[in-house]
Amino acid sequence: MESINQFLLFIDSLLGSAAYFPYVLLFVGTFFTIYLKFPQIRYFRASWKVLFDKESQKSPGDTSHFQALTTALSGTVGTGNIGGVGLAIYLGGPAALFWMWMTAFVGMTTKYVEVTLSHKYRVQTADGTYSGGPMYYMDRKLNMRWLAIIFAIAVIVSAFGIGAMPQVNNIAQAMQSSLSIEPIITGSVLSILLALVIIGGIQRIAKVTAKIVPFMAAMYIIGGVAVATYQIDNIWPSIQAIFSGVFTGSAAVGGFLGASFAFAFSRGVNRGLFSNEAGAGSSPIAHASAKTTNPVNEGKVALLEPFIDTIILCTITGLVILSSNVWHQKHQNQFAYADLYVLEGQYSENVAQDQQKLFAWLNKQAHEVVLFDGSLQVDNGKLVESDVTIVHARSIAEAVQFTNLSGQPYSGELVVKQGKVEPNHIEISGLSLIHSTALTAKAFNQGWFGDWGEYIVTFAILLFAFSTSISWSYYGDRAMVYLFGSGSVIYFRMSYILGFFVAAIADTTVIWNLAAVAVAFMTLPNLFAIMLLHKDIKQTQIENENR
Repeated sequence: MESINQFLLFIDSLLGSAAYFPYVLLFVGTFFTIYLKFPQIRYFRASWKVLFDKESQKSPGDTSHFQALTTALSGTVGTGNIGGVGLAIYLGGPAALFWMWMTAFVGMTTKYVEVTLSHKYRVQTADGTYSGGPMYYMDRKLNMRWLAIIFAIAVIVSAFGIGAMPQVNNIAQAMQSSLSIEPIITGSVLSILLALVIIGGIQRIAKVTAKIVPFMAAMYIIGGVAVATYQIDNIWPSIQAIFSGVFTGSAAVGGFLGASFAFAFSRGVNRGLFSNEAGAGSSPIAHASAKTTNPVNEGKVALLEPFIDTIILCTITGLVILSSNVWHQKHQNQFAYADLYVLEGQYSENVAQDQQKLFAWLNKQAHEVVLFDGSLQVDNGKLVESDVTIVHARSIAEAVQFTNLSGQPYSGELVVKQGKVEPNHIEISGLSLIHSTALTAKAFNQGWFGDWGEYIVTFAILLFAFSTSISWSYYGDRAMVYLFGSGSVIYFRMSYILGFFVAAIADTTVIWNLAAVAVAFMTLPNLFAIMLLHKDIKQTQIENENR
């Protein structure tokens, strides 16, 4: 199993996690923004008007504009809006949030393009419903059925690896840690609810998401604003911190050791693009169901997605984290081996020279930091060796404790190879920075709600993740229709529900890594296809403007 994981991670490093990947997405979005004369600005007001247009209800399709948007949003608004922002700030500092905004801005155009094309080349299936998505414009316009097949297979894999398994796994873990509910109970209840929704097809999915998405967005925004206003004196300094480091990087403060411009830029771009999924080709599948005879109108509606997902919801998360100041404070936590390093020598964040050395090392610049290699002695839970520094979560760890799995202080040897502690059934804890969902939950505890604030995050994860599972079931559903016809859908839905349940109680690492590869096999073919169709989208836009 481990060898499969390593192979998938290797493939992902060549595709989805490669350094060039965010830049490809950013280039395509920027190209279309300029080529189509900034549609995200020119059509922004019109987008809201189309969204609530009732005349289109008489047109062919399965859902209203609003239902199509909420179905697509339920797929993109997920744990990335909660944990992804926390990860971006942890890695790139406050400036990373600015670059998330910029990627959302150009991502609005990418959504507009892929959705317009998807709706234009959609088809009516044997069961009377409509089916669209990148596989249809790859096939029907570009005559590249082979590419469409690759894309459709990747969608099915991603439906399990993004929509079903990790989502319920996150929910189950959150419910267990916050409310002490066993994962098997969470999985059973949610599997039944999921089955009741998705077996009804797009009509029922759209009706459910049209109610869930506005509610969960409003709940999260109100909760976030309530927390941020508690720290209202810190709002303006937080905004200043975002903009002051845009081209210089984020300065060191507290336990945060700083982030270079390159690091802030790449992490902000990366998290922004993966938050709103612009270019991935998933949302166009949902929008193809909309009732309208004008594909451009649906494209206009779609450009609201990155705006709502990233510019509104991610900004709320970012301001809560920054204004609470928890992002640069050290907190008691159990250390993850993946985030743990042992360095030779003693370092202090209060010594300028030490700070500069660690800054260079953490930001992958030329540095003098030497990773420890050898063995360390631990006595009664404490490290005997004093001439080393333990770094966890990009910060110097303090008050480090070593315990065995039963919670008793550990005594014995600790093997370290090239700075990495060899797993030895030892739990390591102490004070360090935290990131992702844990950081967001800690920030929400700093407001009017006190320690109850984290339950807003728990409930948000429940709604965000569950709604993501609903939408991705439809994406996999349409991919099955394209590959095998309408009769195959029932088998997909049964498998999807089963996979959803199993993932609540099982390790999903392999399928998650497989999905990371699959997403690249969705995104790269889709970007390639829409670039080939740049004249098509331009002509479609001109014809719409001349109506």
